[in-house]
Amino acid sequence: YRPDDPMEFVESPQTGEHLPEVLTADEVDMMEETADQSKPEGVRNRAIIEVLFSCGLRVSELVALKFSDVFIRVLGKGSKERFVPMSGKAVRELLAWTLRREEFDPKPGEEDYIFISRRGKHLTRTMVLIMVKRMAEAAGIDKTISPHTLRHSIAQVLLEGGQAV
Repeated sequence: YRPDDPMEFVESPQTGEHLPEVLTADEVDMMEETADQSKPEGVRNRAIIEVLFSCGLRVSELVALKFSDVFIRVLGKGSKERFVPMSGKAVRELLAWTLRREEFDPKPGEEDYIFISRRGKHLTRTMVLIMVKRMAEAAGIDKTISPHTLRHSIAQVLLEGGQAV
């Protein structure tokens, strides 16, 4: 027995960082399948999920996308510009959405935004968060997810496939 604590000045080992939840490609497909393709918002929501996932966008980048950003030129954090490749599936989903988009009657000043609400205004980050959570729940996915989860998920899918991220 010692009267002093010999471990008093020894630092505890650091625990690893909390890793974010990720979705498998199958889970993303399940989410997309919940979108009602007979309604324009269903077509839009499916396109949103696919673009978030396949392009690895932040939600703020997604809601700021404009038709004038033909090559998916993204202005990210710190005003850093990057060009993002799009999968063929993302291109098809975006095309399907653009064919239905006018049903939402874009308001003046909102015409260049790709993703708009039923009221004709561009979507907000909160609107996308709510939509992603509802689609995950409808798909029976029992994980805590957000739009950012899709960004981490594509990184994980690429790493598992041997791609550098």
